[in-house]
Amino acid sequence: MSDRAATEQLAGLLGIEARYTDALGRDHEVSDETLLALIGAFGLTSDLGLARRELGDREQSAALGLGPVHLVHAEAANPELGLRLPAGCREIIWRYRLETGEQRSGRLPAHSAGAGGAFVMPLPAGLPLGYHRLELEAGGVTAELDLIVAPPCCYLPAGLGPRARSWGLTCQLYGLRSAADWGMGDFTDLARLADAAGSCGAATLGVNPLHALFAAEPLHFSPYAPSSRCWLDYLYIDVAAVPGFAEDEAVRQLIRGGRFAATLGGARSARLVDYAAVARCKRPVLEALFRRFQMRELDAAGGARSDLGAAFRDFQRAGGRWLADFALFEALHEHYCREGTGFSWRSWPAPMREPRSPGVAAFAAAHRDRAEFFQYLQWEADRQLARAAATGRDKGLSLGLYRDLAVGVDPDGAEAWADQELIAPGASIGAPPDAFNRTGQNWGLAPFNPLILRRQGYAPFIAALRANMRHAGILRIDHVMSLDRLYWVPSGMAASAGAYVSYPFGDLMRLVALESHRQGCAVVGEDLGTVPVGFRDTMRSTGVLSYRVLAFERRSDGSFVPPAEYPALAAASAATHDLATLMGFWLGTDLAWRRRLGLYPDMNTADADDRARTRDRRLLLDALVGEGLLAPRRLGEFLSESGEPVYSSELGAAILSYLARSRARLVLVQLEDVAGENEQANLPGTTDAHPNWRRRLSLGLEEILAGADLRRAAALTVEGRRRAAAE
Repeated sequence: MSDRAATEQLAGLLGIEARYTDALGRDHEVSDETLLALIGAFGLTSDLGLARRELGDREQSAALGLGPVHLVHAEAANPELGLRLPAGCREIIWRYRLETGEQRSGRLPAHSAGAGGAFVMPLPAGLPLGYHRLELEAGGVTAELDLIVAPPCCYLPAGLGPRARSWGLTCQLYGLRSAADWGMGDFTDLARLADAAGSCGAATLGVNPLHALFAAEPLHFSPYAPSSRCWLDYLYIDVAAVPGFAEDEAVRQLIRGGRFAATLGGARSARLVDYAAVARCKRPVLEALFRRFQMRELDAAGGARSDLGAAFRDFQRAGGRWLADFALFEALHEHYCREGTGFSWRSWPAPMREPRSPGVAAFAAAHRDRAEFFQYLQWEADRQLARAAATGRDKGLSLGLYRDLAVGVDPDGAEAWADQELIAPGASIGAPPDAFNRTGQNWGLAPFNPLILRRQGYAPFIAALRANMRHAGILRIDHVMSLDRLYWVPSGMAASAGAYVSYPFGDLMRLVALESHRQGCAVVGEDLGTVPVGFRDTMRSTGVLSYRVLAFERRSDGSFVPPAEYPALAAASAATHDLATLMGFWLGTDLAWRRRLGLYPDMNTADADDRARTRDRRLLLDALVGEGLLAPRRLGEFLSESGEPVYSSELGAAILSYLARSRARLVLVQLEDVAGENEQANLPGTTDAHPNWRRRLSLGLEEILAGADLRRAAALTVEGRRRAAAE
């Protein structure tokens, strides 16, 4: 066997693909250097022979040949479990411990075992959905594993059923501007917008990921590069709504100070979110409110003095080790950032890099109150998010909030520190070349090792699903293809030098379906970019809504897909946070940014994009005329005599109406388009050069809610949805 063949064989055993086709249709053969680097990221030696033997030894050493977890298809009439029995085994003793606490046990003859002890053990049909435990004894060997019974399809409420034509409003929560905000949108603003959206007939209100970022360093603010996906960004707390704010003397003295007032005034009036200024205002007030909370609601023995205190203690217990690890990381991160040791936990003293070390335990004991403060922030954020969700449902949001789960985490964050075994070192998540990023992308996110994920019984994945389905009726899974495969880029290599790594798609999809039912939460999969063949068919069969964006829904000749031809099981949107707003698309604002920042490899490519956009404008006008939403004689109003684009609210209304007529069961309307914004939230391929994740709406929330634009957009969308339902 040649060296290349041996490398490919080992890579294949790990799920590393040696070839792939990018979104531009170009075939790539992954280099030996990349394959070897990614094999190393799995924790294997560079000696291919030794690495293969190590993998084989791991498989052979598993008791009875079992892994740590087995997914049972709930619909299976005769579910089975494959075993490897020891020589001479004649009987299997089994015991189930169901999630409910019920226990079942019995014995099974094993005389029909095949070569090598292969045996197929029948499992009982009709086990309840959920997480159970199976204990086995055979020939003196014992084994235990999680037995997860999962349905084939996700939960779909009536509002997303076959005859439904629902719609929702979406926003970037940090970008909301209100008279009483502290420099960015907060959970009270979310509640107010949920009230308005529900009153206008929307079924859901979508928000950007609300994941916890870095409390000690507010300059890392991308919601798609979180410290933890299981906890919330405390900066969304409305400080004035925290119990005790109005009564606490220490708080009153803080906010009376001239320096505080100047910082708060500057944060409120800023055109862009100044996260550092917001943190400087909120953090000391929240600390004062926590001290008040400790004195009034808690006791030193770990108990509570009030209903509020008891609710906090319940939250701590429910959060368990996940919450304790996160809060301890926050305390450590704060400590070492103040010392100037560095942003990454990898630069901390060696004993503090290991979450279970005696040094970390000693720090936790010495800084118990500080860790509890970060738990308190999570509790208050969760309470306020719950109130916003309840407000929306009370006002008519039948599908509730629509939350967003990022594809990965920052390698320097809490999740990566707390579970270092799970993180594949020496690689990061990205994407291969496509039309928007012709040299590929490196997102700098930490990839999970799929072998370790399975060894851990998928617990981190389940925890992330549960955390983000909480207080939500719909969960959008960003880059949902990650359930099947992820593009890993070896450290130090160009983004185009990566390779795809396979994940246990069948198991992960079943877990999404199970948690969807348990939480009563529908699922939208963001399936944009390089989508594997057959992937969307699988999504459809499992009840996951596809994510369809107007700009990408084209026929083979480039014309826009008519509304009646959109897939039914889908969420349709005019754009995403990574794309231009309606106005920005029409005026070419995104293309101008790319030219200005030198994001094009050459001027020919930039000119080609300009020509393509000119063509797209005409094709979109043709589509609007075809739907009877614009009169042909009026097309000149939207393109000047010189061919320059002219945008108007009438054109935006026609595009929203076009989308609202879609067959898609859910249509999403961006608040940025309602407010007539020209700039987009994020420009892919940039970091500091473009104000990503900092843009605030030009209009205040009060203006939006009192004005006619939201009601007008809602009326157009409701009418389009009614028309689509009737066809």
